Parts: sequence; C-alpha cells; structure tokens
Amino acid sequence: MAKGKFDFAIDRGGTFTDVFARLPDGREKVLKLLSHDPQNYQDAPTEGIRRVLEEETGLAFPREQPVDTSLIGWIRMGTTVATNALLERRGERTALLVTKGFKDLLHIGTQARPKLFDLEVAVPEVLYEEVIEVDERVVLRQDGCQLPRKEPKRIVTGSTGDSLEVWREVDMQRVEEDLRGVLSRGITSLAVLLLHSYTWSDHEKAVGSLARKLGFTQVSLSSEVMPMVRVVPRGYTVCADAYLTPKIRQYLEGFTSGFRDGLKDVSVLFMQSDGGLTPMEQFCGSRAVLSGPAGGVVGYAVTSYDPAQKKPVIGFDMGGTSTDVSRYAGQFEHVFEAATAGVTLQAPQLDINTVAAGGGSRLFFRSGMFVVGPESAGAHPGPACYRKGGPLTVTDANLALGRLLPAFFPRIFGPGEDQPLSSDDTMKCFRQLTQEINDFHSTTDGSRDLADGSEPEMSVEEVAMGFIRVANEAMCRPIRALTQAKGHDTSQHVLACFGGAGGQHACAIARALGMKTVFIHKYSGVLSAYGLALADVVEEVQEPCSLQYCPGSFSELDRRVEQLTQRCTETLRGRGFSGAQITTEVFLHLRYQKTDCALMVTAAGYPGNSQSCRSGDFCSAFTERYRKEFGFTISDRPIMVDDIRVRGSGKSGIKSVTHTKRGLDVPKTTKCYFEDGYLETSVYLCEDLPCDHSISGPAIIIDKNSTILVEPSCVAQLTEGGDVCISVGSDPYCLLGTELNTVQLSIFSHRFMSIAEQMGRVLQRTSISTNIKERLDFSCAVFGPDGGQLKRWRKKSLGRKSPLTIEEGDVILSNHPCAGGSHLPDLTVITPVFRRGVSGPVFFVASRGHHADIGGITPGSMPPHSTSLQQEGAVFTSFKLVTAGVFQEEAVTEALMAPAQYPDCSGTRNLHDNLSDLRAQVAANQRGSALVGELIDSYGLAVVQAYMGHIQSNAELAVRDMLKDFARRRRQKTGSLDVEAEDFMDDGTPIRLRVQVNEKEGSAVFDFTGTGTEVWGNCNAPRAITFSALIYCLRCMVGQDIPLNQGCLAPIRVIIPDGSILQPSQDAAVVGGNVLTSQRVVDVIFRAFEVCAASQGCMNNVTFGSEGSGYYETVAGGAGAGPEWNGRSGVHSHMTNTRITDPEILEKRYPVVLEQFSLRPNSGGAGKHRGGDGVIRKLLFRNKVVLSILTERRSTRPYGLHGGESGASGLNLLHRADGRVLNLGAKTTVNLEPGDVFCLYTPGGGGYGEKDERAAGNGAPVKKRSQNEVTDVFGNTSRLL
Repeated sequence: MAKGKFDFAIDRGGTFTDVFARLPDGREKVLKLLSHDPQNYQDAPTEGIRRVLEEETGLAFPREQPVDTSLIGWIRMGTTVATNALLERRGERTALLVTKGFKDLLHIGTQARPKLFDLEVAVPEVLYEEVIEVDERVVLRQDGCQLPRKEPKRIVTGSTGDSLEVWREVDMQRVEEDLRGVLSRGITSLAVLLLHSYTWSDHEKAVGSLARKLGFTQVSLSSEVMPMVRVVPRGYTVCADAYLTPKIRQYLEGFTSGFRDGLKDVSVLFMQSDGGLTPMEQFCGSRAVLSGPAGGVVGYAVTSYDPAQKKPVIGFDMGGTSTDVSRYAGQFEHVFEAATAGVTLQAPQLDINTVAAGGGSRLFFRSGMFVVGPESAGAHPGPACYRKGGPLTVTDANLALGRLLPAFFPRIFGPGEDQPLSSDDTMKCFRQLTQEINDFHSTTDGSRDLADGSEPEMSVEEVAMGFIRVANEAMCRPIRALTQAKGHDTSQHVLACFGGAGGQHACAIARALGMKTVFIHKYSGVLSAYGLALADVVEEVQEPCSLQYCPGSFSELDRRVEQLTQRCTETLRGRGFSGAQITTEVFLHLRYQKTDCALMVTAAGYPGNSQSCRSGDFCSAFTERYRKEFGFTISDRPIMVDDIRVRGSGKSGIKSVTHTKRGLDVPKTTKCYFEDGYLETSVYLCEDLPCDHSISGPAIIIDKNSTILVEPSCVAQLTEGGDVCISVGSDPYCLLGTELNTVQLSIFSHRFMSIAEQMGRVLQRTSISTNIKERLDFSCAVFGPDGGQLKRWRKKSLGRKSPLTIEEGDVILSNHPCAGGSHLPDLTVITPVFRRGVSGPVFFVASRGHHADIGGITPGSMPPHSTSLQQEGAVFTSFKLVTAGVFQEEAVTEALMAPAQYPDCSGTRNLHDNLSDLRAQVAANQRGSALVGELIDSYGLAVVQAYMGHIQSNAELAVRDMLKDFARRRRQKTGSLDVEAEDFMDDGTPIRLRVQVNEKEGSAVFDFTGTGTEVWGNCNAPRAITFSALIYCLRCMVGQDIPLNQGCLAPIRVIIPDGSILQPSQDAAVVGGNVLTSQRVVDVIFRAFEVCAASQGCMNNVTFGSEGSGYYETVAGGAGAGPEWNGRSGVHSHMTNTRITDPEILEKRYPVVLEQFSLRPNSGGAGKHRGGDGVIRKLLFRNKVVLSILTERRSTRPYGLHGGESGASGLNLLHRADGRVLNLGAKTTVNLEPGDVFCLYTPGGGGYGEKDERAAGNGAPVKKRSQNEVTDVFGNTSRLL
C-alpha cells in the first residue's frame, strides 16, 4: 500500500456490492451497499469508495463530481457483470465466423440434452445472431493416408509441431463482403472459429485483421482466446469472449469516468476466474465469468488453510439462490472446461461446484416429499418475510425457527422498503403449508400407501425444521462429490463458511459430513472482497503441443518452457514487480496415448533429474496423480503432451490485522427451535466478543453482514484475529424408526442419489475407454435385497439379479437379455452388499457400461444384420467376475474371446480396454458398497431398507396422481378412459398399445397385444427394454423431480405377448432393439397419451474401423414438438443422451475428415409448434475401413400430433470416390475405399397443432431461458438403455 493512501478491494455482486478498505493508518473498514440504486448513485463501487473517503477524511466528495484519486493507492475488483450478462443474455450483438459446413456446430454442441426428462429440451440460446461460413479447410496430415487427392496447395507446421495440409485457402474478397453485410446490420462484435486453428492460426489472424480494418470494435480469435484442441468448447469460449468483453469494456469506461483523470495513475486490477488478478486493460469476457466467486475462494484459502497442519479446507459459500463449494489443500484446484449458464468455457477456472440451494430457495411439498428448490424467490418478490407476497423459502424456515432475529436486520423491506422482516407473513404461510402436509397424511390414500396411518400431525416448527434438514442434505451432496468421489475423506476437512446465509447452516452441515471444525472469518460476509486484497497478480501463457513425453522431446519442451517463463516474468516486471516478488509454475497437460482424459500436471514436489525435463519429473507427477484420481496407471502406453502452461504470480497481498480485545457484555437471550424443541439461546454481537472467549451452543452470534448459529453440543471460540472457530460435537443419538417420516424420506432420497452419483464418478474416473470416460455411456444403481431398483444414475434400468449362490467377495457379470440385459455390449457388474450377522445380501449395487467391442461378426459389436445373439458378441448370464475378492482375469478373457468359435465371428478386438473398464466397474461398485455400509452404520439396516421401500412408495404415489389427473381430463374430454396407439418399424413390424386407466386407483394396464412377432434381424427388444422405455415415459409425464425407481411401475400392469418383437426368444438378436425399438416404444406411449409429437425415433448408430481399431457414435436428430414448445433441433432424444466426439479429436485420432456437421433445414414437421430439425453429417474416409450403420425411421416418418405434420425420414447415402451415389438403406455393412464419403441425414421431429404464422423457423427454441431451467442432477446423463 502506498504510504498515506487508501486501498480498496471491492466485490460487485448481482444484489450487493461489498467493499473492503485498508486505511492509511492500517485500520480496516468494510461496508455493504446495493449494487443497483439509481436514485442515489450511478455506480456502487464508486459510491463505496466515495463514502469511505468522505467518512474517514472528513472532506467532501460530492457525488456529482469525479472522485479525487490523490488519496487512492490501488483498487482491486471482482464483478458479476460478465456472469449476469451471460445468465440474462444481455451481451453485445455478435456474429460467428466459422469453417464452412459447421454453421450449426455450437447449436448442436455435444448433442446431449441438459435435463433428461424435459421433453421441451430447454437449452439456452447461442450467443451469436448471425453466422458467416468461410470456405477454408485445414486438415492434419496422417501417416499412411491413402486419399486419391492432388498435392495440397500448402503443407504447414502448427505450433504443436503437427504437419497440416491447407486444402482450401480463405477467399478474403468473399469474407470482406460477408463482414460488410454484418456490419451494415449493426453487429460490431465478431467471434472467429476455424477448425484446427489451435495449432495453425494464420487463417484466423488474416480474417481478424480484415475485420478490425473494416470497423469491428471487438474481434475475438479462438486461437488467441484459448488455443486448446476441441473446437466445440473453444467455440463457446470465443463466442463468450466476443459477447461479454464489450460489456465489460462498457462497464470499465463507466467506472473509470467516475474518477478524476479516469484512474490514470491508480493501479486497478480485476479478479479472473482462475483466482488471479489482472490489469483492468486485459480483463476479458472469457476469463471473467467466475470473477466474483473466485475472490471468496482466495479469501478462505489464505485465511483458513494452515500450511503447518496441512488440513484441507472446504469452502462453503451460501448465497440467496445457490451455494458454491470448493476445496483447497495448499494449491488452487483448477478445471479447464466448465459450463456456466449453459455455455461451456474452455479456460482456466477455479473448481467451484454449485448447487441450487440458497437462502432464497423455495419450499415445496410434493407427493409426500419435502422439496427445496431449485426454484428461487429471487430479490423480488423475495422470501415471504420480505413483505412483498413472496413464497416460503429457506430464509423463512430459519426465521420461523427463531434463528434469524428481525431486530438485527435493517428496515429495508416491504413495498416502501422501510419495514423490518415480517415473522407474521412467514408464520402465516407456514401454517397453510403445515395444514396441507397434515391433510395429506390424514387422507386414506396417503396413510395407507405411505405410512399405514402412523405419522402424527406435524407442527409448524417441525415442518420448518424438516425443510432446513432437507436443504442441508442438498448442500452436503456437492461436498461429498468434491471429496469422497475423488478419494478424499470428507471428515478430515475444515468447513470454511462465508456468504450471508451460510452461518445458519454450517454446524449442521459439518456434523452431517463428520467434520469437527467450522471456520468463519471475521469478514465472512464480505470475504469475496477481502480475498481480492489477499490475491496475487497472475499472468498465464499457454501453448498447444503434440510431443510425446520422452527423453527425445525433453530439449524441445525445456526450450518452450523457458520461452513461456520469460514471457510471464517480463510481463510481471512491466507491472512493477521485482524478481523477488515473482514466482512461476510450469504445468504440462498430459494424457496417455489413445485416451481422452488429460490432466494439467505440476511437478511441484517432483524435482527434475536425468530422466526428466529441467522443470521437474512430470512423468512421476502424472502417474502418481493419475493413480490417485483413477485408481490405476497404463504403464505400457506413451504419455502425450497436449499443452504447455506457465503461471506467473506477483506477490502483493496484504496481511490482516489482529482483533482488539473488549469486555464481554451480558448476552441477550431468545428462543430457538432445535431437534429437542425450543431452547434458551444466547445472542452475542461479534464485535463485542473478546479474543479466546468460548461460547457453548445453542447461541447466535450476530455479525454486521451475517448470522452465525452455534448449535447444541458445539462450542465457538473467537481467535486472536477476530475469527470464529467452532468445534462441532457429535450428533446426540436420535432413534429413527422404520415408519415413514416425510422429512427423512427426502433426506434418504438425497443420500441414495449421492451414492449412485459417486459410483458414477468413480466409474468415469477409473475407466479407460472413450465410451465410458468421455461419451458417458454408463449407469449406476442401488438395489434392494430382492433386486428391485432404487436409485439410478445415467443410462438405463438394470435387470433383477439372477438366482445364483453368491458370497461376500463375489462380483457378478451379466449382459444376457434373459437376465435383464439390454444388448450385449452393455456389460453389467453386480456386487452384493453383505452385513455381519445377516445371512444374505442386504443390498446390491450395480454398474453398467457400454464396451466398444466384445466380439461378434463386425468391429464394434453393433452388427446391422445379426440374426442370432451369438453373432453380437460375448454372452454372460451370471458369470463370477470376482470370486472371494480375486478378479478372474483368465476366465473372463476366455469368455470374451469365446465368440470366435462361431462362423464369421471374432472374439473381442479390444481386450485391454474391456478388462480395464470391468475393473473400473468393480471399483465403482466397491465405492457404492462402502457408502451403503456407512448409511447402515448411521441408521441401522432395518431403517435403511424401510426407507428404500418408502422411496419406492413415494414414486408410486406420484405416478398414481399423474394417472388420476390424466383419467379425469380424458373422461371430461371423451368420456372414455381407454387410449391406444400404434407405430411401425421400418420393416413394417407394428408396435401396438392399448392403455386402460383406472381413475379411482390411479393404475393402468399397458397391453401390447397385436405387436408384431419376433423378427429375423436384431430389432428384437428384450422385455427389460420395454420396461425401461415405460418408466422413462412415466417419469416424463409426472412432470416433477421424483426419485426414479422401481416404484414408478407399481401401479402398472404390462402385457407383452410371448414371441413378439418386445418379448423375443432367448437367442434372438437384440442389438438393434436396444438402440432402435426402444425409441419406437416411447413414440407409441407418448402418442397414446398425446404428450408430444414423435422425436427422430432413432439413435443413428455409426461404426467404422478395421480389425486393429474402431470407432462408434450415435448421432442427434430432431425432437418432437409439444403443446407449448417447438421441438429442439440437433439433439438426442428419449432413450439416448450420449455425447458425440469433438470434430478436431475425431480427425486427430481416426482416418476421417468431417466435411459437414450442421442442421438439416426444414426436416422438422410443420405445425403450430414446429418439430426440431435433424442433422447432416458427412464423413470423408482417408483409408480403407468397414462401415456399419444401424438406423431407423428411413421409410417411416416421425408422426405429428393434433394436425402437426410428420418430420422428414432419415437417409443414409454413400458417395463413392468414383462419383457413384448409393442409398445404403437403414441397416448395412459396407467396405469403404479412400475418398468415399458417408452422408448421414437424420430424421426431424414431428410438428404439433395446426400450422399458423407462429410456426415459422427451424425448430430452434423461441424463448430465452435462464440457467436454473437447465441445471439438473441428470445434466450429463447418457443413454437410458
């Protein structure tokens, strides 16, 4: 700090702006003010600085005059300007310039839908208004490429060292014409995205230079914003940069205009998403999205972590609408690809996990379950206690329990913003909700189905307490994911709590997670601002690379590292830092060859040696971290370097002053409600507490900006620095019975879902194949002792366990359709959970993953023309994969190679990946088994099993309510409760359904009598497929977030004729039934219930390869329109949701060039609401391969509904190198020659309603949507089947 000057650290949030000021005499001052108050001031940070200067100097600083900067040393800021502009889609009008053939690439994205059961497929809009396609193309050179092409115009070398061929140069004259047209329409911000520009950027630079000359005020090049491979996230990032940077610039211009000489002689730094500060002039949109939360992470990391004890810290930032959690263990944990507001940004960001549960989260009682969020009351109208007619929220629950004291809140509520918090409004709303809950319990259906009439009436306080407990459990889930799922012991962490609402929940959350210490900094209410004052100035440089990490590359790596380090150091010196203040750290982005999982690795703790780079032993660092993250290493594979990164830091953070001791006044007391009822609770003002004073709970500590609840059996102590440290005692033993408690029902739902989620994360981390690790083609589930499914995460329903003698230490492998399998590549690993003193398994946990090859007649094990199960690969009914704890590698290898005994078949073509992924599935199950054991330890076996039943009964109740409501509406409309529908497979096989609904019981009979017979082909669908499709449809029609489990089917009786395509013989071929027929079953069910028009009805399975390697993908199409929405274009629908490989990765790893991947115009059916368009995908093959396609809806069309037109059918064309064009039909295998092009045209979705003028468009969403509409625990869900 400059001598005799004021220093400011300011966090400008969406609602409040927090100001931390270091005064010339060393004192500290904090204040909080509204971010928007146009009646009193134009800019909150400027006003905060003005108030501090005026109050502390006694001089006048008039608002209407620029602030005198002579007394200001430095200003550091974090801001949500970029975040809010992204959330609200209020950025600059932007155009995207992209390689020809890829104009819709960012609309399609990964092709996965964010919410699995959202038929509308609500996705935020893209950030650009217009697209310019540039007819240029650069491709990577491949050894052995056999393309019959003339010599390329140019061969160039990229920054990675890769050689590239320039197939088409940029037509600058045409580009200039297109750019002038965009400018004429008032768009002045441009994002440039050309394929492979991460390594060779000349074309992007040429276009960028031209655009600037023409007058574009913002030109963002993807090669400059983030030069990393993967064009889709790089495209999102460059668009965000072009969209947000002008808004940031506008804000900065407005901010600096409030000061004399525009802050010319003042150091102004802004916080970036990576936790480092950067000069105001270099603050840009793509690095600004987490600017606000990053300050808080730095704040708790510096203040809460003790380098001597090295005890890791969990940051817990609870705000109004959401809660952010993060982890610090001596180093900031970064991610390099994360989504915000539906936009995936490829840039260094602190690893912050967000859950939609905050003080403003709304409270609901739905079908017997307490639900918190994700909807929020927002600032207006706010919670019920704000006196503006708002709904009940978590804040209201705390107020109702006496944990918030209105007397200590400012009088800023009500229409005139001059009233205190209203306890009366809160209690009135809670009394109404309590009556609703008690009425539910007293009804005949509720008592019989859920609780046998045993649950007593609840009081208002019990209801409010129930919601607090459910909210706490919701906030525990991301913390478990951040710790347990990554191999860390949650209980060995300190919980660092900050944010306005966190102090009320910290003790309860720490206790639930087994943590013993809660740390609340004295500036916890403004910790993001304080963190800015503690942060370092950071300069980062990064370059892509394609070198193998081996002795032959070390000299080149050392040279490039030295260059980047010098750039960092020189930049920081230019900002006034001396050599002693500058530190640099080198990172290499490393991965095993032929895998997609790269880790950004530092060699800290691994000094260099004769077998490493000078910067450190990155090989040892990588293998050790890989082993910790994933549980194994791949010793026989080379390590590849994808990127080189150097992070330089200029140390400039302040040090905090100690707390001044004061005498302790006699505390006030109040009544607070806890588990044991109302307790006398002491109330202290934090500023009056002396150092080292201990406070036993229950107590409330009031700070200027937060309220801290010290719960019973907890002890708070004030440290010398003025911070609050709470020792958390164990939870007093509370016996929970097996009878239903609706609060515990919600808590157990979260706990079971958390187990399935953590199993999924372990499987994703420890697997090796692209299908599981990258495409997320897997699922995890928990089953009861009878094999009934409880919780599922990702992919599909699992069959019941097979009758088999199993003992502790055994693990079963199964994929046969008769044992509940879907198709053979989906290998299911089932682990029994045993309990001492119990004679059989008390639970089962299972994981199912799609293996890229398990043998059969074609590479990829997805043969288009298989006619028997044996042709589709290795078969397992009840195979002991692990016996007495020993992995049966020899036996399972023999079984995987067994298909070779059949004519024209081969054993698995990728044994190494099979074995690795099976071990990963066993590891995931082991994790699930341990977590189930911990749950039983906490509550007892009888209680956990009882709540499994209660959760299934809750799902049953939700389905019954939905069926009753449907029956009522159907009876009023038609007088009949029977509905029916039929649709056809491409070969003419009918699928017929008649549904009889019982309105009184809320039950239904689904009768598939009349469905066609088993087919001579592979579109036969095992019975489990139909049930999976049915449970998916029921969940969609329920329309609320119920736990997905076997209980959904309890009100349903299903009739499927033996020998039909939906219940084929034991040895029937089924690979197409899983991926194709399942979609038609969904179409028929939705048609019967008139839910929406048909979606594309196909997964568009494409496999190509040779005996040595293979590639498999499923491709998006159009979604069906509904009564209130247009169908989404270019998205996976219904029974699949797998991602697609990024174009740059596809071309880098396989002998193929992607010529086009765009929407298929007008393929969606017309109607009042238009069906979504399918896609066009063209693959040019560079070598000889075998291509297999397995598709549907090539002769039938996805139906429209209520007058809407049908979507276009799909088409599979092959353009031979000799000029011939062949229609391949729906299912075939064909040998391709170099130069052949496969063109896939996927079906569109059906339209809904009679066409009118509003139906114009191509099926893209017409409404703007906020992020909270698209965030869900199923956000990355893969295939259901």
